[in-house]
Amino acid sequence: MTTLAEVAQRAGVTTATVSNVLRGKGRVSEETRDRVRAIVNELGYRPNLNARALVEGRPLTIALVVSSIANPFYPEFAEAVEAELRKHGYFLLVCNTNDNPLQEKAYLDAVGGSLAHGVLAMHTDHVQLDELITLRRSGVPVVLCMWEKPDEHPELPCVAVNFYQAGVIAAEHLIKLGHTRIGAIVGSDKAGKHVWRYRGYCDALKKAGIKLRAAETRYCDDTIDSGRNAAHSLLAAHPDLTALFATNDLPAFGALQAAAELGLDVPTQLSVSGITDIQLAHQFRPALTTVAAPTAETAKMAVEMLLKVIQEGAASKNEVLVTSCPQLVVRNSTGRPPHKS
Repeated sequence: MTTLAEVAQRAGVTTATVSNVLRGKGRVSEETRDRVRAIVNELGYRPNLNARALVEGRPLTIALVVSSIANPFYPEFAEAVEAELRKHGYFLLVCNTNDNPLQEKAYLDAVGGSLAHGVLAMHTDHVQLDELITLRRSGVPVVLCMWEKPDEHPELPCVAVNFYQAGVIAAEHLIKLGHTRIGAIVGSDKAGKHVWRYRGYCDALKKAGIKLRAAETRYCDDTIDSGRNAAHSLLAAHPDLTALFATNDLPAFGALQAAAELGLDVPTQLSVSGITDIQLAHQFRPALTTVAAPTAETAKMAVEMLLKVIQEGAASKNEVLVTSCPQLVVRNSTGRPPHKS
């Protein structure tokens, strides 16, 4: 890892001058500032924020990069992360990218080595792994959270959740209830993050000998409105469906709305299941049957991993830790299929 002294030597200035340039303090000519900044970028130098924080009396800060705080899951995860960080004397900075790659890069450039001592990045369809890997290689502590592919290494330290198994669990629950006509609502595109949850669902149906029909699947955004529209589309095209599986809770809420608008009683006429178990899942009516992700456990593991990376520095490894398996939570939105007369 490049040191402050190496930057100073290369620029032909003192370490104090380099420090002043990086902090925007002191009397330094523009020519010198430009030369120092150019060398800092060339060498990929990142200041030791822990040391600086101690000297300046600033709080230790960790950045959490999320795709959209409009999704209730992310504030819930942020709350769990903050609770863990406070135990270790750190404060949390939440960076909301709004699913915008340019906004995400701007945040990463700002927090990497200047505003935060480490970065926790949520695995979403819009996360830029190459940017995170570059940041990690430059010496910034980075940990990826909620990675959905435990068997595939993302070249970053990460905490993975077996969402493939969550899809299996959700499907097996509906199958055990007696459903054979099940529609699927996938809260991403065909190549998106939720494909692993969908694959688990598909494999469970195949194992049970239930024919999988591509026409009975809809891909949509991971929102309530998109789930509602997808459910309307599925039920209009396939009115004999007795259950809907959604790869996340928000589209599942949309499916419940669609059922209500169509006058279908849940779960007597239609069962609906989701994945994640955000707080709204037990507050919605009917309360949602879902497969709970280990959110608090993931937050704890991610924080501990990041602090380990910060402590070990360049010697830290890009290991993958897998959480406990997601768990089925049965509520009022699923039941046996309607009796055929």
